[in-house]
Amino acid sequence: MNKDLSNYRKSYEKGELLLEDTPDNPLNLFEKWFKDIDTNFPDIEANAMTLSTLGLDGFPKNRVVLLKSYNEKGFVFFTNYNSDKGKAILNDSKVCISFFWAEAERQIIIKGNAKKVDKTISDNYFNSRPRGSRLGAVASNQSEPVQSRAILDSTLEVLKNKYNNKPIDRPDYWGGFIIEPIEIEFWQGRANRLHDRILYKQAKNQDWNKNRLAP
Repeated sequence: MNKDLSNYRKSYEKGELLLEDTPDNPLNLFEKWFKDIDTNFPDIEANAMTLSTLGLDGFPKNRVVLLKSYNEKGFVFFTNYNSDKGKAILNDSKVCISFFWAEAERQIIIKGNAKKVDKTISDNYFNSRPRGSRLGAVASNQSEPVQSRAILDSTLEVLKNKYNNKPIDRPDYWGGFIIEPIEIEFWQGRANRLHDRILYKQAKNQDWNKNRLAP
């Protein structure tokens, strides 16, 4: 199989990002862009992000997860701590997340360190999930081999009966991570591949330094 994709190209012409128009704090720009996408493109999952970790096998691995909250401290998502990504983060806290919103020709890349959130935060979010999602978290040994879909469905049915009219407690192996950013890059597609790139780096005093990067 040999598929030539050299003619696949698109001209990006939907916006611009000038250094003089950016705020001193990148989180303010993140919030503005996120709200723009969430408001103007309601059919997409604006909070879908690619999470990159360094696996226990030494290889980087990407997967899409959902951002569930963000504030001045960082970006929060939830997962099974025993999953591949959970184990990877607990072994090496350095991670990268990225958002690509093709509809607006925008991308945000965030480097940082991840750590577990407080148990209360994990409890509150777990209890806010639909009952089926909570049962699914208990039913799945995430990232472990499973012989068939039927086994997953059977396990779920057993748990439905077990927890019928009973509360479902959050498993200890399931919870949130917060990614504390050290670098945030904003990318706006431009014509002729001369894209706008603004990189923020956190200084030792917790302030942010920003620079334009060549595309």
